[in-house]
Amino acid sequence: MGQTINSAHNFAISCVADLSNKSGHIENVIVKRNEKAVVDARLRPKTSIDAIRWLTFQACSLRGHDESPESINQGNFLEMIKILGCYSKEVKEVLENAPGNAKYTSPPVQKEILNTFARKVQKTIREEIGNSKFCILVDESRDSSKKEQMAIVVRFVDKEGFIRERFLDIVHVKDTAALTLKNSICCVLSDNNLSLQDVRGQGYDGASNMRGEWNGLKALILKECPYAYYVHCMAHQLQLALIAASREVFEVHQFLQDAIFSINVVSVSAKRNDELIDEQAADIARQVDLGELESGRGLNQIGTLQRPTDTRWSSHYKSICSLARMFGATLSVLRRLAIDRSLSVYARGDAKGSLNKLMSYNFIFVLHLMKEIMAITDTLCQALQKESLDILNALDLISSTKELIQKLRDNGWEPLLQKVNSFCQKYEVELPDMNGMYVDLSKSRKRHDNTTVEHHYRFDIFTVAIDQQLQELNSRFSEQSMELLTLAAGLDPRNSKSFDIGEICLLVERFYPADFSNQDRDQLECQLSHYAIDVCNHPDLQISSCLADLTRRLVQTGKFTIYPMVDRLLRLIMTLPVSTATTERAFSAMKLIKTDLRNRMGDGYFRDYMIVYIEKEIAKKFTSDEIIDLYDLLGSRRAKLKLTGK
Repeated sequence: MGQTINSAHNFAISCVADLSNKSGHIENVIVKRNEKAVVDARLRPKTSIDAIRWLTFQACSLRGHDESPESINQGNFLEMIKILGCYSKEVKEVLENAPGNAKYTSPPVQKEILNTFARKVQKTIREEIGNSKFCILVDESRDSSKKEQMAIVVRFVDKEGFIRERFLDIVHVKDTAALTLKNSICCVLSDNNLSLQDVRGQGYDGASNMRGEWNGLKALILKECPYAYYVHCMAHQLQLALIAASREVFEVHQFLQDAIFSINVVSVSAKRNDELIDEQAADIARQVDLGELESGRGLNQIGTLQRPTDTRWSSHYKSICSLARMFGATLSVLRRLAIDRSLSVYARGDAKGSLNKLMSYNFIFVLHLMKEIMAITDTLCQALQKESLDILNALDLISSTKELIQKLRDNGWEPLLQKVNSFCQKYEVELPDMNGMYVDLSKSRKRHDNTTVEHHYRFDIFTVAIDQQLQELNSRFSEQSMELLTLAAGLDPRNSKSFDIGEICLLVERFYPADFSNQDRDQLECQLSHYAIDVCNHPDLQISSCLADLTRRLVQTGKFTIYPMVDRLLRLIMTLPVSTATTERAFSAMKLIKTDLRNRMGDGYFRDYMIVYIEKEIAKKFTSDEIIDLYDLLGSRRAKLKLTGK
């Protein structure tokens, strides 16, 4: 029966073999084809997701001016899709063979993918917060399209005990009235499944619509949640303190005005700026040859004079440092401008007036004095803008700054005078007779006293300028001005004068009654003594990280449950805001994203872009498959992105 190929026996054997080969069954073949179709379908949005992620992280625009097939530049997104296809044959074939209704490259799809990223970021932030209490940091600013944007940042302590400040949302508000801002904040919290009752702190700048006692945003939120304590942005307080102090001393105020005027004269045009750079390069080379400057990689870099801005006090310090560093080059440019007959009389007059001011002993003295003072306060200003800083360390930094300024007042006169005299001799500035009589032009000759020049510079300028700084710092950063700050300062067991367990318990009862029951307060009193011993036995332990360090160490020993009440109190205190620097950084990002050329971005698209760009630390952890799955849930798709039943 098996002698011929077409015999019934051989046909039966062939059928048995086909039946045994399960991979050839029609249902399995269909499944394989479906899997191949899904893999190809997912590859198309995956390519789009990777391109959108990269462009968003770099603050680049997605769309182009002309995206037609004939355009030589179809925009960043489409051009990047082409590049990705060039480096992968598989991607290129899938993209070229994609149906017209499932390419996932249209502008609406780009916005949907970006929105998926943003929602995923917000969900992750919500999971990080968990059941913890949190603080809100709010500020508003106008974008390039003249829209008022309100940035909302949440500050909390995560499960590991580290302070986090996360950018939650940015909202376009019609006006900056306190009620409008409050309603917008409530909507954002509600959309992210957060409750206003869990807010334990508010951080704003000093605007009246924010901190108003009766109708300000602070007051409106306190009516809803009486435990959302307001703490004025400490970096902004420092800004106000330094500005107020500088305006109180006439010589300092006049110096700042003269310095700004001179910088504007020298840097008013590109030609003058180029001359300044050339003079600086020649001056650096001359000082290196004389051994006055060290040479090496990264040293003696050529820069320009920096203009100060009122909103950032650190810019004043950078401006003064740049002027002191480029003093010789600035003098050379001003001298050339003062005798340049091709310039107008007014321009030559401005240059000569600036030159006379810079060549005065008074200007150079105040230049070095403010440089010394600002070197101390700028360190504090930079430290207060760190998001990981808690209110305990902030108070400690302010106290240290006061001590350094006081030390400068007590012991800094002679070193400062030597620096000033050496600087004047270097640039041939006439030195005054310190023992001579000082003539005050604001007084008549009959009212002149026996004040010497040294007395004037030491007590009327040096001492008064420093005293004004100390006075403003004491008045604006007084630890006694708010009992809540006293509670924070008293949580350091190493400070035996302020660490009073009974006082801490009383303040907890007053400020956090909703977070500690009577039984909890009794346990807190008992646990504080153990906590104090534990911290004092580790003198290298910093208070800003003591919660995290104690947590990890106690978890390793299996004894973390010893201090649950102390842990809760520390989390509440560390949640209190220190500065609104994170919102300021958000507005810096806004200037990169919404430029004059991109000022027509819609509110939703702009909001999603801001969230993904600022919180790229979170967004970069998401896999493309996670985003595809979430994107698929937003609506029905032309191409299947999932197998049925999976």
